[in-house]
Amino acid sequence: MSADQIGPAGRVVRAAVFAVACVYAALGMHVLAGGPRAGLGIVAAATAMTGAGAYVLARRRRSMGTLLAASFAAQYGMHHLFGSAVPLTGHHEGGLSAGLGMLTAHVLVATLSAWWLERGETALATLLSLLACSLRDLWRPLTDALAPPATTRRVAPVVAVAPAIRASQVLAWALCRRGPPQ
Repeated sequence: MSADQIGPAGRVVRAAVFAVACVYAALGMHVLAGGPRAGLGIVAAATAMTGAGAYVLARRRRSMGTLLAASFAAQYGMHHLFGSAVPLTGHHEGGLSAGLGMLTAHVLVATLSAWWLERGETALATLLSLLACSLRDLWRPLTDALAPPATTRRVAPVVAVAPAIRASQVLAWALCRRGPPQ
């Protein structure tokens, strides 16, 4: 299933799921790295903007470089959006280690987001295939129990007999006749 085969409704669903997962991952890593918690309005705005970007990118297959650039831009924006939840005066205090931790957190989420977007179609197709197989296996005992019993008849096994091969034929097949002309 390629990006061209998915309709607008499918792209909306994929973009929404992606946006929710990525915004919450970014917010979680942001808070773990020492940043402030963001309110519901800020999280909703970040989710809407990320979802809109993912929807636009999902129109066709993009290169990993394009996805990384978009993910890093989104993480940069989310970092500043999450930081705007409190006065910015105390947000970047804490020295180099806090800044490095914050950078590492957002780079990790950006890289994972780009990888997810790039591999998303394959993962979605695999997930749907596994789900279909699981549902079929779950329904089989129920349908077998409801189906009328079929009459069984025994079928004799078919035994294939290989033709006899002479030893001279085996050696003739094994000979290599390639070489320079004589």
